[in-house]
Order: sequence, then C-alpha cells, then structure tokens
Amino acid sequence: MAKIVIAVDTNLLVYAHRSDSVFHAAAKRTLVGLAEGRAAWAIPWPCLHEFVCVVTHARIFRPPSTVEEAVGQTEAWLESPSVVLLGEPSRYWEALASAVRLARATGPLVYDARIATICRLHGVRELWTTDHDFSRFAGLAVWNPLLADTAHETAPAYGSRSTRRRIVRRRR
Repeated sequence: MAKIVIAVDTNLLVYAHRSDSVFHAAAKRTLVGLAEGRAAWAIPWPCLHEFVCVVTHARIFRPPSTVEEAVGQTEAWLESPSVVLLGEPSRYWEALASAVRLARATGPLVYDARIATICRLHGVRELWTTDHDFSRFAGLAVWNPLLADTAHETAPAYGSRSTRRRIVRRRR
C-alpha cells in the first residue's frame, strides 16, 4: 500500500461540492488536484458519511443537494485511482479513548477525535481541513489548503509531556 500523507476532512468535501460556498473554487481545485494526482490521499469513511448527511440537509442548505447529487459526487471521488478510504482498524477503541481523554473532547469534538484517530492509526501525517479544532488532537498535523498563508499546526505526539502540560494549563 502507498504511504498516505494527506487525508481530507468533510468540510473540504462540502465546499468542493457546493457551488454556493464562498470556498467552492479553492476547495474544488484542491480536490481535483488530489484526485488527478499520482500521490495517495485519503478520505476517512466517517467524512463521506457526514458529507452526504450535511449536503442533503434542508436546514443547512436551501436548496439541499439531492441524494443522487451527493451520492454521485461521492462516487466520482471514489473513482480516483489514488484515493484510499480509511476506517476503524482493530486497535481503534483504545486509541480513540486516549485521544478523547488527552484532548478532553466532549460533544461534537468526540466525532473530530474519531476522524483524527482513524487518520493517525493509518499513518496519515496531515489532515486537510478548515476546522481548527483538529489541532487539539496530538500526533496529526492540520493544514487548511484554502488559505495560502496558513501555517501547518502540528500537535505533539500522543501522550507526550507537552500534551499533558497543555491540558493541565487549560483546566486552571
């Protein structure tokens, strides 16, 4: 299997699909570049599920994408010969529990911990996203490809002393 450096989060998928997004053009260029490139890139399964849920939701978009449009877009991404789909491996629960505890993730952040954990367990080095919350999860660099001047944010390794110190400081 090819080494996976980059995984893509739901928000980039949504922006690339929805032409009414202010980020549409940049996100579409980003996804087309990955899909047509030779380097392996990844989409976690939970991000594909969330993509279909978000773009077809009438309270989020007016009008929402149809199921056929959302499924068709997903199938188009899956046709990329360089895309790899990431799911929960056998040691997933232990790693997720650790990530949730270290980041003190609650509520919706648990879902982000799920995506970050899946990426980390598959050896992904960067998660491309516009969601700054992912920088809370150690062991995964976060980058927003839609902002040219955005620096990569790298969280410390899982369980490192600097991670524990940062968590202790937040509680004060």
